[in-house]
Amino acid sequence: MKVLVTGAGGSIGRALGLGLPDLGHDLRGLDLAPVPVPGYEHDWVVGDCLDAETVDAAVRGVDAVVHLAGNPDEDSLPAALASHAHTTAHLLEAMVRHDVRRIAYASSNHAVGRTPHDAPLTTSVRPRPDTFYGVAKVAGEALLSLYVDRFAIGAVAMRIGTFADAPETVRQLSTWLSPADTVRMVDAAITHPDPGYTVVNGISANTRGWWDLEPGRAIGFDPRDDAERHADSIVARPEDDVEDTFVGGPHVTSAYVRSAF
Repeated sequence: MKVLVTGAGGSIGRALGLGLPDLGHDLRGLDLAPVPVPGYEHDWVVGDCLDAETVDAAVRGVDAVVHLAGNPDEDSLPAALASHAHTTAHLLEAMVRHDVRRIAYASSNHAVGRTPHDAPLTTSVRPRPDTFYGVAKVAGEALLSLYVDRFAIGAVAMRIGTFADAPETVRQLSTWLSPADTVRMVDAAITHPDPGYTVVNGISANTRGWWDLEPGRAIGFDPRDDAERHADSIVARPEDDVEDTFVGGPHVTSAYVRSAF
């Protein structure tokens, strides 16, 4: 399968560049960085996902899109919407023009970050963003839903927890997503024959995990790694209890409160 990966130079994009080719995928990377990273050496597009011509050229000829590009940090509301919702719209429009039928979208736990840790987290909870970044991810998910209904595109919104080589905090023993499980999740999202519009929780098979993994398993994402094997290296901190109170962890605190504009 020919796969466009936006934000290919980022941490998740690099993990996919190392893992997806081993599963038989041929990758095209799209990034602002001028030099390709491993896995994309032979097909690298330099440009911005906000540029319609760049996106159109990048989407032409692929079978699926994995949309990772965007500012991972909190920003003003207009900037967050441009980075996450507007880029998604450009990609979806190009997919319709070129009859590309599958997209895997890097959404975030921050789309539901204000959901309290008082019950297992399902993917059917209402949107409860904890930041403008989270609001923009909700908007991206809504765009996917619209294009699924209008154009019968298959779309999987991956609400990613904490992507890292290893967990670093007590909260991350629940929310960790390993690089290997990230590859498994994306592969399932782009190869399932008929996902319709599906939301999955993007975490590994963590012993302390409280996020429902069944929607992912329903499309073939069966995580294998467990953060618990790193538990002995985690040092307890005073902020651990606060961070574990809501899905979004530290993003629900006053440190992330800012003006919308």
